[in-house]
Amino acid sequence: MTTLPLRSRGRATAPTRSAGRARRVNWAVVGLMAPWALGFTVFFVYPLLANVYLSLTRYDLISPATWIGLDNWAFLFHDEALLTGVRNSAWILLVGVPVKLAFAFFVALLISRARRGAGLLRTVFYLPHLMPLVAAALAFVVLLNPSSGPVNTLLASVGIEGPLWFNDPQWAKPSLLLLDSWMVGNLMVIFLAAVLDVPQQLYEAADLDGAGKLRKLWHVTLPAVRPVLVFAAVTAAIDALQYFTQAYVVATSLSGGATTGAESLGYPNDSTLFFPVLLYKQGFRYFNMGYASVLALLLFAVSFCVAFVMLRRASRWASDM
Repeated sequence: MTTLPLRSRGRATAPTRSAGRARRVNWAVVGLMAPWALGFTVFFVYPLLANVYLSLTRYDLISPATWIGLDNWAFLFHDEALLTGVRNSAWILLVGVPVKLAFAFFVALLISRARRGAGLLRTVFYLPHLMPLVAAALAFVVLLNPSSGPVNTLLASVGIEGPLWFNDPQWAKPSLLLLDSWMVGNLMVIFLAAVLDVPQQLYEAADLDGAGKLRKLWHVTLPAVRPVLVFAAVTAAIDALQYFTQAYVVATSLSGGATTGAESLGYPNDSTLFFPVLLYKQGFRYFNMGYASVLALLLFAVSFCVAFVMLRRASRWASDM
């Protein structure tokens, strides 16, 4: 009877130990990812699938859901309010987001160049962001009151007739943008950190080449803070597509006795009827949860496409600078 040498037997067991160690590492990774996977399934996958199912039913939160197929989706082509909601949301996305980003970046540049009082300026511009959205919207309703508000009173004292602000369909969205621009403290802080992190050697090299302030901004500052700009633009765009609280508070507080119930949303004349407001109106005022689920899925798809396109364009923008 022959036996394997001791060295050969040791070599035969080494792969087994390596495989066992690899399995333990894999199970440890699975265990660490399990809480995230559970949360992702419960709070994203399941609601998404439930939304898809409800979009194919008639459901009013009281009676059991009734299967109606694609009728809710077909109603998209007959809903006159849909175009209004899309148009208003497109305005806040294409006009409001660039204005907010530009204003926040401009404030960050000013504070970064302040020789004294930079800490006080950061605090002053950041504090409005800490105010609850409902309280901020109600405060602006009072400030921009066309008859007794302090803004129009101040304008009248210098001979300027102030607009109707939130009560005028032409001024309602610009007034909301004014409110949002006042609350850009979070974007300002992010931009300020990015601007202050730009290496000073780059500015010194630009000075030696005779570059002015605008050329240094375009060729030094913006390329250096590009990742932060992309992050801020994507998050601001997603927030714009989900624009709801300010429009809801302003419309319901100003409509008063002029309109009641679901018709108060979008006041005045549907100028503040953004897409999420329309979704809320269909789901929780008309209790048409099937059609509201269709709108929610459409909003999700549009938000995903906008974020995807912006991220793809960001690399091309960087190469052109």
